[in-house]
Amino acid sequence: MARAGGNLVSVTDHTPAPTVELSTAGVGPWPGEHPDDARYDPDLLARGDTRNVIDRYRYWRMESIVADLDERRHPFHVAIENWQHDMNIGSIVRSANAFAADTVHIIGRKRWNKRGAMVTDRYQHVLHHDTVESFAAWALDARLPIIAIDNVPGSVIIETFDFPARCVLLFGQEGPGLSEEAIAASAAVVEISQFGSTRSINASAAAAVAMHAWVTQHVEF
Repeated sequence: MARAGGNLVSVTDHTPAPTVELSTAGVGPWPGEHPDDARYDPDLLARGDTRNVIDRYRYWRMESIVADLDERRHPFHVAIENWQHDMNIGSIVRSANAFAADTVHIIGRKRWNKRGAMVTDRYQHVLHHDTVESFAAWALDARLPIIAIDNVPGSVIIETFDFPARCVLLFGQEGPGLSEEAIAASAAVVEISQFGSTRSINASAAAAVAMHAWVTQHVEF
């Protein structure tokens, strides 16, 4: 069970994979007879698998990994405004994959730097919205409250906020943060507590903190 606005709600079992990976540097060709399983890629079985995937998915076809993730994704989404071609988007996509977010939404410019994603965008659903208005309309139709993450007046500190089980975590760009339109479209604004001299933390770091906060409230260990 998990909290949503102070209430307990049922969340599908999303037991995380083991934290200790046995083949972080990749694996060589499959030893012995190849498994008779459609999930496995014959080329990877023959040549080895050096991809950045957990042991569970070694030698699997890409489409098989996506299909399996679709059975395990969490019911929260991630959205990022992209008006200035933010370099953090790739890292945010990578974190969204690590925390098994349902979908990443790019608002604004369709092009984004994928280098920081470390190829995880192949396994993560990514949607594009031209404007905040079109994104907000999509979220309303999907019945997903938008939870903005920004340190603006009226925000609630993250340690006291109950994240809905189904929601969209919305992040702004490095520097300017979220647009006024994005803040206005949000059901709540959450601030990550800081204790040093800097005004803000890196956008991709903020995204990872917020996603992990959702996980601590809604995933049983």
